[in-house]
Amino acid sequence: MKQNITIIGAGVSGLVAALKLESLGYEPIIFETKKSIGGKVQSEEFEGYILDHGFQVLLSAYPLTKKYLDLKALNLDTFNSGAYIFKNQNQFCVGDPLRDKSLFFLTAFSKIGTLSDKLKVFKLSRKLKNKTVEQIFEDKEYQTIDYLSNFGFSEQFIADFFKPFFGGIFLENELKTSSRMFEFIFKMFSEGEAVIPRNGMQEIPNQLALKLKTTKINFSTKVEKVVGNTVYFDDGNEHQSDFVIVATEASKLIPQMAGTHMKWKGTQTLYFEVDQILFEKHMIGLVASDKNYLINSICFPKSMTPTAQHKLVSVSIIKQHQLNDKDLIYRVEEELNVIFNIKPLRFLKSFYIPRALPGLTDVKMTMHPTETQLTEHIFLAGDTMLNGSLNAAMHSGELVAQAIHEKITGDMLS
Repeated sequence: MKQNITIIGAGVSGLVAALKLESLGYEPIIFETKKSIGGKVQSEEFEGYILDHGFQVLLSAYPLTKKYLDLKALNLDTFNSGAYIFKNQNQFCVGDPLRDKSLFFLTAFSKIGTLSDKLKVFKLSRKLKNKTVEQIFEDKEYQTIDYLSNFGFSEQFIADFFKPFFGGIFLENELKTSSRMFEFIFKMFSEGEAVIPRNGMQEIPNQLALKLKTTKINFSTKVEKVVGNTVYFDDGNEHQSDFVIVATEASKLIPQMAGTHMKWKGTQTLYFEVDQILFEKHMIGLVASDKNYLINSICFPKSMTPTAQHKLVSVSIIKQHQLNDKDLIYRVEEELNVIFNIKPLRFLKSFYIPRALPGLTDVKMTMHPTETQLTEHIFLAGDTMLNGSLNAAMHSGELVAQAIHEKITGDMLS
C-alpha cells in the first residue's frame, strides 16, 4: 500500500527528509508557507547584488555536507583561515599559519593575545583533531566562557577574539553556549573551510531541491494546525496523511505542544555599497572593544555586483537595541567610519532574523530515529532537535525519514 507522507516546511531539514524518503521509494508532498524554499537559509537579489538574509557560512567539514551537497557545483568562495580584529582604531590579524603560511608573522607579532594564548590555540586544535565528533557531544557540557578560561586563555584574548568571533556564530557575546558546540565548530573550522556560494547561501537549498524527483512542493500554503493525521490550512482546506513531518516550529502547529516555547537568538544584517574592499585577505572583520559598539563584525562578500566599481559590505549585529531603522542606519554608518574608516556610498537593505538560532541548553550530535516521533502520525525535524547548525538541520531530516521508513516496514536501516 502506498503511504501518504506530508512534510511541512521546505527548509533544509524538510528538503533532506524528502530526499531521503525518495531514496527509500516514497513520494512525499511538501507544504511551504513562503513563495520560496530554504527556510532560514534565504538570499535575494537587490539591484544586482545577492544579499543573504543574515550573514551565514557553510563549513565544508560538516559530516553531512559531502553526503547531500555537491560543493564544487555550488561555486564556493572560501574564507581565509583567520580574522581581522579592530581595536582602538588599530587593525590586527589573527590566523592559522599552518594553513596559510603568509599569516605566520601577522599572527605571531599581533598584539591580540599573548604568546601563551597563541600556543594554546594550536594546543586546542591538536586536542580536537584527535577527538571525534561523537566524543565531543558525549562530553560534559560547560558554558563556552568557562571552557576557555579553564583551558588557560587570558581574559583579554577571550574578549578580543573569542567573544566577537564565536559570539557572531552563537549569536550571543557572553559565550554561554554549550562547550560541545564550541568544540564542534572549532573542529569544523580546523578541518575544513568556511565557504559561501557565489550566488548566495540559498544555493544550498536550491541544490537540494533540484535533486528531488517525485516530491511535490506546494508554495504559499499556510498550515494552521496538525491534529492526528489531518493537516488543516488557513484557507479552510484539509489534507489527510498517513505520516506528517513538521520541519518548522512545531509549537505553533501542534495543539499538544502549545505550552512549549523554544527560546531563539536573533541577528540583524545591514548591507551597504562601498567603492573598495579594505581587506587584503578574504576574512571577516571583528570589533574588539570595551566601547558600546553595535557592530559585531563586517564582511566583504564576493557576490554578484552591478558594476566593477562598486562593492558590498555586510554588517552583522547581535546586540539588542531599541533603535528605529533610520537611527540604526545612521549609527552603523557612524561606527563603520570610526572603527574601520569606511564611508559607505549608500545603504542598500537590512534583514532582521529574530529566530536565527535555537537557544538550546542540551545540544546533541544525533539521536535515535524513534525520538523524532511525537504521536502516532506526527514526526519532528529541524535543528531544534539537535543543535543550531546546517549539519544538524540536514541530519534531523535524514533521521525523521529513517524513522518513518522503519515504522512502515519494520526494517532497521544501518
